[in-house]
Amino acid sequence: MSVDLERTPLLENQDAPLGNNLHDHGSTEDVYSRFNARQRRSILFLVAFAGLITMLVWKSFVPSIPQVAKDLNSDEATVSLAVSLSVLSSAVSAVFWAAQSSAYGRRLIFLWGIPVLCAGSIGVAMCTSVASLFFWRVVQAVGCAGRLALACGVVGDIHPLEERGAAMGLFFGIVLLGTIAAPTIGGAFTTYASWRDLHLVIAAWGCVEFIVIYLSLPETSHSHSVHNKGQAPARPRFLFVNPLISLRLLRSPNLLLANVVAGIGMATEFILLVPIAHTLGKQYNITSEAAIGACFIPHSIGSFLGAPIAGRLSDVMVQMGRKQREGAWVPEDRLRAIYIGGLILAPLSLVGFGLVTTYVEGTLGLVISLILLFINGFGIDFVVNPVNAYTVDLVHSQGAEVMAVGGAFRAIIMATSIALVLPSIQHFGVLTTNIFTAFLMLAGQGLVYLIIRFGNRMRAYIDVGYTTASNL
Repeated sequence: MSVDLERTPLLENQDAPLGNNLHDHGSTEDVYSRFNARQRRSILFLVAFAGLITMLVWKSFVPSIPQVAKDLNSDEATVSLAVSLSVLSSAVSAVFWAAQSSAYGRRLIFLWGIPVLCAGSIGVAMCTSVASLFFWRVVQAVGCAGRLALACGVVGDIHPLEERGAAMGLFFGIVLLGTIAAPTIGGAFTTYASWRDLHLVIAAWGCVEFIVIYLSLPETSHSHSVHNKGQAPARPRFLFVNPLISLRLLRSPNLLLANVVAGIGMATEFILLVPIAHTLGKQYNITSEAAIGACFIPHSIGSFLGAPIAGRLSDVMVQMGRKQREGAWVPEDRLRAIYIGGLILAPLSLVGFGLVTTYVEGTLGLVISLILLFINGFGIDFVVNPVNAYTVDLVHSQGAEVMAVGGAFRAIIMATSIALVLPSIQHFGVLTTNIFTAFLMLAGQGLVYLIIRFGNRMRAYIDVGYTTASNL
């Protein structure tokens, strides 16, 4: 029995709060026929490459921390707080940008953020104290904050349900190219030029990007689509949308617990990478910032390869579950793809990395450590990417908002872990810190089981505007 999910009531049973048997067959088809396959690919690649700069801002700074601390007469633990501040401020600001996109559309909000990014980057390049570094890193992060949430909204706008996981995976695969390049670029600039020059380059990139997005990116939001409405919606001269309203989405137990799981997964990445100069650098006598930056590459390659595979696997889980139920869709089926990363790859790589960097010396230890970084990057994608697609599935009409709110919540977890990781390593050691993190990851898989097992009841607890067949 072949059933088109875009024309199928959701969860066609008595317990299904998402179900909706009254829907317009033509409206869903029209929404996704606005762009042909070639146009969808072009839009996806455009917003993905816009997302690269977020990775560059976040991760190019890490290899330069020792040099920044020296230039600003501070210590590495203090300067590393700039990473926590940028992650946290970026995620919180994303809620603001995503909320405004509900009034002004995706395209305009993309453009609004770029001047802020450029100003912050120039400020970082010119800073003369740790306090000014913190301030301008926050401004810089605010400027690029909305990109990932808005881009995920764009991907959800133009791809139907059964293609959404794979599209999300491809999008994050391209974005994660930035995690391959950023640490190497940051280390190279620090070694051969100056960490300040890198941020001037980011500002110049922003100027070029403004022109490209202005000329090339169409509006994709369904509520702002000329195709969908028949004419362009009247845009108010000024309308401020309270970003705190979006926080109400986290009243949903499904969305809250799913973001806890993703937050733990993303935190493990930073717990491995932020102290890399103290773990790989000191254990294997790596002193060059460029060489330290190169140590990030295996993890980034793992993330790059894992993202599309994890996205595709989550689509397969949706299709298999739907086939077993004769066409009925249960959103939580997508989360079954998490187990391979959350139960096996990520915890084992964390513990293995701690053991190797503590007890195995020489070239052999370095090689094994780099392999484990690759496995961790690959495995984390199987935790984070299915959650991303799942949250957009649940509240598709608020795709950018739910990604931004989820990002803000995850950032609290990540920023806390980044702030604590160096003190933890200094007091307890790498192995103990990584074992504790692995146990947190395993506890998160218990939450995944609860969401899958009781997803229907959780959604029935409170309705935050869940997806129905008419707005899928």
